[in-house]
Amino acid sequence: MLPVAVAGAIAAGLLAATSGSARAAAGAAGSTADCDSVTTCYTPQQIEVAYDIKPLLDRGIDGRGETVVLPEVGEPALSPPAVSDIRQDMADFDKQFHLPAASLRVVTTLGGDSSEWAAYGEEVLDAEMVHAVAPGAAIVIVLLPPSALYNTANAVASSIASLRLASTLGGVISTSEGGQVGGEPCVTKAQASQVDAVLSQVASRHVTVVAASGDTGAAAEVCSFAPNATYKPVKGVTLISSDPYVLAAGGTTLTASHATGAWENETAWGLPYGDVGSTFQASSGGFSSLFSRPSYQDGVPGIGSARGVPDVAADANGHTAMAIVISEGGGKYMVRDGGGTSAAAPLWAGLIALADQYARRHLGFVNPAIYRIAQSSAYHRAFHDITSGNNTVQFPPVTITGYNAGPGWDPVTGWGSPDAANLIPLLARS
Repeated sequence: MLPVAVAGAIAAGLLAATSGSARAAAGAAGSTADCDSVTTCYTPQQIEVAYDIKPLLDRGIDGRGETVVLPEVGEPALSPPAVSDIRQDMADFDKQFHLPAASLRVVTTLGGDSSEWAAYGEEVLDAEMVHAVAPGAAIVIVLLPPSALYNTANAVASSIASLRLASTLGGVISTSEGGQVGGEPCVTKAQASQVDAVLSQVASRHVTVVAASGDTGAAAEVCSFAPNATYKPVKGVTLISSDPYVLAAGGTTLTASHATGAWENETAWGLPYGDVGSTFQASSGGFSSLFSRPSYQDGVPGIGSARGVPDVAADANGHTAMAIVISEGGGKYMVRDGGGTSAAAPLWAGLIALADQYARRHLGFVNPAIYRIAQSSAYHRAFHDITSGNNTVQFPPVTITGYNAGPGWDPVTGWGSPDAANLIPLLARS
């Protein structure tokens, strides 16, 4: 989940160029890029190969007939490139990477004074990642008011409202920033219970909710993105990703062939591939202080009496991220690195859309099936087990000591990243 300092600002970890990286020609007219020898972005096609999605796409399992809903914090007006036109962003993305035109709709019912098509980097990343993984799926963006994350009360209200609305619009919901609440220490038990009750209702409608686990490692996410808000890091996890009805997506550092896209290696995303002192440092994960261990986590080594987070993971390192495209106005656009667990959540949402199409039904609450598969003999065919790295983070002079990735489930990367060609049929049959 990538933060904004104030509404209308670009998420610092998402679109900030790697220190010292230079803009270079992207190989297309009117475009610039920050994907260079330091920040080596992957194309959508390389991501499709690395996570073994391509065999499904080649068979026509591309998400057609399915809808992924993205709650997003709205923007009041265009201000390229900080706030772009999502229609143009997607058109340029499709042109640059030879993808079919995206089916895109924006719902402004909850958005207050948000401009319908104005988007900042978080929204662009979410939409383009879903489209890369499930190019045939429709995308519906539900706008929330710019003040949605100014305080916990606003965040809880926006989360509840967006979940209720989104669950009527599609079979999969992906929340990165919009629809999230903040670190568990931010909320009361009553507020957490309100959110949990709505998520239970969403699950009963056979809708899958995927949420970014966060980018602050073993520290809980911030409570407020209001101007001049302060952040005091404490150990903890983040709501809504910690709720047992949510598929929580953590982050990895992917190494794949830039020639073929073939998966080569993967570790937990964390320092030094994060920004010390910022809220963009490592895959968030740990154990809930609000929710007890759900039954699907029974018997999992490393999980005690509390809900363990995350469940799964995917590439979140800004140095090895999928390239995203943002329009700059005047017919120009830039190709930039995406990153954070904000990239992992929509990737997994796209995968669920593929599984829904494969199964010819909405799978809904998939966590029990994910855990059954991971605890079976199919585990190492369906997942890349991430066994190195950690999510310790630094907010000088404070260090929040995190957890280590290891064999099987761990509180940094969950069960690991997907091998979709094997996982999706298993998930559909479950």
